[in-house]
Amino acid sequence: MRKVGFFRSIQLKFIIIFILLLLVAIQVIGSYFVGELEDKLRANFMESVNSRVEYLSLNLEQAFAKERVEGETDLKTEIQSIVGDIDRNDITSLQVVNIQGRILGTNDYTDNIGKRNTNKLVQNVLLYGTPDRKVVYKPETEKRFYVLAVSLKDGSGETVGAIYLEASMGSVYKQLEDISQIFLKGSILAVTVSALLAVLIARTITKPIKEMRRQAQTMAKSDFSQKVKVYSTDEIGNLAETFNDLNDKLRHSYATTEEERRKLSSVMSNMSDGVIATNHTGAVTLMNYAAAKLIDKDPDDVKGEFLLDVLQLSDKVVDISELQDTGSMIIDFGEEDEDFLIRANFSIISDDDEEITGFITVISDVTEQEKVEQERRDFVSNVSHELRTPLTTMRSYIEALTDGAWKDKEIAPRFLGVTQNETERMIRMVNDLLQLSKMDHKEYGLHKERTDFIAYFHQIIDRFEMNVAEKINLKRDLLKGQNYVYLDKDKMTQVLDNIISNAIKYSPNGGTILFKVEKNNHQLLISIQDDGPGIAFEKLDKIFERFYRADKARNRKLGGTGLGLAIAKELVEAHYGRIWAKSKEGKGTTILFTLPLMNQKRRNK
Repeated sequence: MRKVGFFRSIQLKFIIIFILLLLVAIQVIGSYFVGELEDKLRANFMESVNSRVEYLSLNLEQAFAKERVEGETDLKTEIQSIVGDIDRNDITSLQVVNIQGRILGTNDYTDNIGKRNTNKLVQNVLLYGTPDRKVVYKPETEKRFYVLAVSLKDGSGETVGAIYLEASMGSVYKQLEDISQIFLKGSILAVTVSALLAVLIARTITKPIKEMRRQAQTMAKSDFSQKVKVYSTDEIGNLAETFNDLNDKLRHSYATTEEERRKLSSVMSNMSDGVIATNHTGAVTLMNYAAAKLIDKDPDDVKGEFLLDVLQLSDKVVDISELQDTGSMIIDFGEEDEDFLIRANFSIISDDDEEITGFITVISDVTEQEKVEQERRDFVSNVSHELRTPLTTMRSYIEALTDGAWKDKEIAPRFLGVTQNETERMIRMVNDLLQLSKMDHKEYGLHKERTDFIAYFHQIIDRFEMNVAEKINLKRDLLKGQNYVYLDKDKMTQVLDNIISNAIKYSPNGGTILFKVEKNNHQLLISIQDDGPGIAFEKLDKIFERFYRADKARNRKLGGTGLGLAIAKELVEAHYGRIWAKSKEGKGTTILFTLPLMNQKRRNK
């Protein structure tokens, strides 16, 4: 485990977070403090200037109202003497103007006296008599100034002049800057002290975590002798106590776990199916859920039982040590009415001294695999048998013809007719096999079209009615009106030909074949019923299998290949239908199948 550096440690993160929170608090407090202080200082400064101007206004209004006689001091001189003593440290510019806007006195000792003051504030005050004030910033001096203009009135309240002044606010902002510097130094000192406190606090938090990390590294080396020291009763203290409890439990379980580690490792490598583990004597020590489900036994109940008894091999294998030589075997767990085959693969577990310490058995359900394999073998056997029978017959007749029977005008045509019939039968069989092979590969080649099934079914029955012997009666019970389905007429004709042909073959003289069509939800239910010999109940599900014959001798005598109903089943299912049979021995057989009806929207297109 790599060591965590200080710059990536949680301790540094605690310190940074602590300092950042403090800086945010200082920033918020500082912004609020400086803003409020600036407003207060500006208000005090303006109030001071306003008070001085108010006092000055009283003196100037008295000077304007004074009646003068010849030889006394004139108005300009008196006004200049009043404003000339104004301190210019704060009020940098002070002008007194008469009602015409001409300067009567100023405190900057310039030659502006007598000139007209065109300042907009002064003109507004002279015009309306209302005081006007504002704070302006002069870029040339980089300072802010408080600009004030107030009117001077006579005893009757008429405006006789105005005072215009500019007061520098530099002292206000200098004072504000000094206070900000003091606040900044205090903030730096607070952050420094806080950083030191953060380091101490972070260490108290991270120290137990570091100790638990070192203990975890020690435990990873299988050393459980040490414990973490508990410093507090808070969450970290609880974590340390839990860590120590974990250490005790791991120390207790490690001794038993190490012994089973190799065995469990082998079990895990073979966990694709059911797994049963035993000790060296063959007693079951472990069985997973998949194995329990396969053999239908509770894993807890099986523990301690002998493996050969669990797998029902006691009568086949005497000594469990023989299993390592068998490798694998098929075990029949089936009952009378159901097949259930299990393949068992055996392997041994050995220690460092090559001594056998146990056995691992992997079991899996191979019922379907074996069934498919058996069907393949049966299929090959049936095909071989079905082809051998006509070939044997043909060879016998051809040998007879070769030996001279061809000269007999009565026997030769009959022998050639039999040979031709057997040849045609083999051709039909091969064609059926080729068709089934294409169906197995989903190569149906269907060409479906919109079809009124009732009219189509009538045509099929009409064709058989023209060719069937009069001794068999074809009866119809079909729906009225039009019922459209989406089907391949050629393929469906093959289905109906196979079913109807079988019905005719097995019908007795004077028998009746009933053709019936019903609506069942959104499907057509088609049934073809004969009153032939019927089929036993246990054989009904098998008549759609390839080469299956309920009566093999009679079917072969009638020339069937045993593939007709298998083909019919594939083609009906390709049309999204279902086919099945109903029958009782001695009471005939009914073949039923369904076809989905076209929906109304599609039918109207």
